[in-house]
Amino acid sequence: MGEDVRLRAVVALAQGMAAAHTPREFWRAAALGASAGLDGSFGALSVWERDHGRLRVLVNAGDRAAGEEEFPDAETYPVHQFPEITEFLHERWAVGAGPHAWVETADAPVLTGRVAGLRRRGRSCCVVAPVVLHGRAWGELYVARPAGAKPFTGADADFANVLAAVVAAGIAQAERLEEVRKLAFTDPLTGLANRRAVDARLDEAIERYRVDGLVVSLVVCDLNGLKRVNDTHGHAVGDRLLERFGSVLSRCGARLPGALAARLGGDEFCLLAVGPTADEVVAVAEELCVRAAELELGEGVACGVASTGDPIGPLKSARRLFRLADAAQYRAKAARSAKPVVAGRDGTVIRLADAPPGARDRRRFRDAPTLDLPPEP
Repeated sequence: MGEDVRLRAVVALAQGMAAAHTPREFWRAAALGASAGLDGSFGALSVWERDHGRLRVLVNAGDRAAGEEEFPDAETYPVHQFPEITEFLHERWAVGAGPHAWVETADAPVLTGRVAGLRRRGRSCCVVAPVVLHGRAWGELYVARPAGAKPFTGADADFANVLAAVVAAGIAQAERLEEVRKLAFTDPLTGLANRRAVDARLDEAIERYRVDGLVVSLVVCDLNGLKRVNDTHGHAVGDRLLERFGSVLSRCGARLPGALAARLGGDEFCLLAVGPTADEVVAVAEELCVRAAELELGEGVACGVASTGDPIGPLKSARRLFRLADAAQYRAKAARSAKPVVAGRDGTVIRLADAPPGARDRRRFRDAPTLDLPPEP
């Protein structure tokens, strides 16, 4: 294989991994790209799980044998079955040194685990290249050829090292991007989701509501008394109150399968649920109000609920559901209600949410005017 061909194979592998949007797409791109670059018919990417002492297969790509799944749930191999790899499994390499790929053939005189696997699956040979991340063995890249094909050479093993390094670089980049993604969608103080995460999830939820009719519910909360705590005890104590309420919100939200608990900013939080009935969501909101009232130093929470399971009128966008939930919360705060106010069950809420934007709005999604509301009956 010429240098130009191999250079193109490296570029194609890198581009394929970069275009992946999910971990599975990345694994498949890595395995297929390496297989193509080495003129193989099958590629696999596996990770070493040190805590369990085993090799776990992430993907089998290409010409799979009978019984091989593309994304196996439980295809693992104990380390002791692979003596050729255990020697570097726990090693770290100095600059300028490193592990080397090796070749196995089905007609080898010694029946190792690799050789047995080749014979069992009707393959003639394989090349195995350790994937090294941060100086430590992360896993392995495996490429095989079918029965009757010419065996891999030492030059192929050298090139497999190059491909494994490209895969390792892709994994490192994917890990960094995943960390950035988590930071971008996480509130740093409470560890809950942030407003950006809620917006993204709510758009998806509304689409599911339109297509499948799934109930979408939003609980918006305003933690009472935070300013007093900050002014009296300092912002460090106020932050602890926010953290504790975040824990309460997360614990209550766990009663709703798949619910997203989030801090919108400042003293504002929310729960987004897709699937549970409106009554189930209201029950959780009621529990949330009770638990929030028990927090030391806090003054409870104003809580509003909006759900497609209630008579809230046409829902043309996610924004309207947010406005309804916020208007319900605003109604609860104005009335000093110890219980959640629910859009569609309180006549004032829909009128407030659908009113023209006011000039004294203090939140991006609160575009209803500031009104003097009557106390809750």
